[in-house]
Amino acid sequence: MDIEATIRLITVSAIPVIFAITLHEAAHGYVARMFGDNTAYVLGRVSLNPARHIDPLGTIIFPTLTLLIGGMLFGWAKPVPVNQGELREPRKHMIWVALAGPAANFVMAFGWAILLRILAMTGQLDGFLWEVARAGVIINLVLMVLNLLPIPPLDGGRVLMNIVPYDVERMLARIEPYGIWILLFLLLTDVVQPVLFAGINFFYNLIIKIVFFGAL
Repeated sequence: MDIEATIRLITVSAIPVIFAITLHEAAHGYVARMFGDNTAYVLGRVSLNPARHIDPLGTIIFPTLTLLIGGMLFGWAKPVPVNQGELREPRKHMIWVALAGPAANFVMAFGWAILLRILAMTGQLDGFLWEVARAGVIINLVLMVLNLLPIPPLDGGRVLMNIVPYDVERMLARIEPYGIWILLFLLLTDVVQPVLFAGINFFYNLIIKIVFFGAL
């Protein structure tokens, strides 16, 4: 990849990545507060200010590297602190808190697709904004599906921990510190890619069919 193409790829992806991660994390904090836990709010993490959520390594360096080497987009932000014990119904409400992040990504993917529709209706089927909007759809769907994998500390893992019996939950809690390394291993060995690609393609086709009344 030449320098010009590299710079364009980073530029096109930067805005969608920052918004995708920022709103994902803010959604966790917002729903946690709605169900009684003010931890994230007190710490200023229920915010749309990207600076409050950006992790230099996980939000900037790692996603850039994965984009440049042509692999699956992978990154993270500073985790929003949630005190599950403060939730009114800890296990039940923690499921909604966990799902809030992926739900925010789905809404953003839909929003970027609407922008694509507007651009298509005005004849702007190429150019920088078209590329950004299309990247916005894909990036948000990648983060949504990736986070729904049932591996702690991913959001899908949080959901799993709160629907299984308590003894299984304790076992998953012991695995949680190694969850990211397990995920990286699964990604590097292509074990989980078929599931990810199937999920991304399903939601991509669903959104495009709704917004464009057909394939894009």
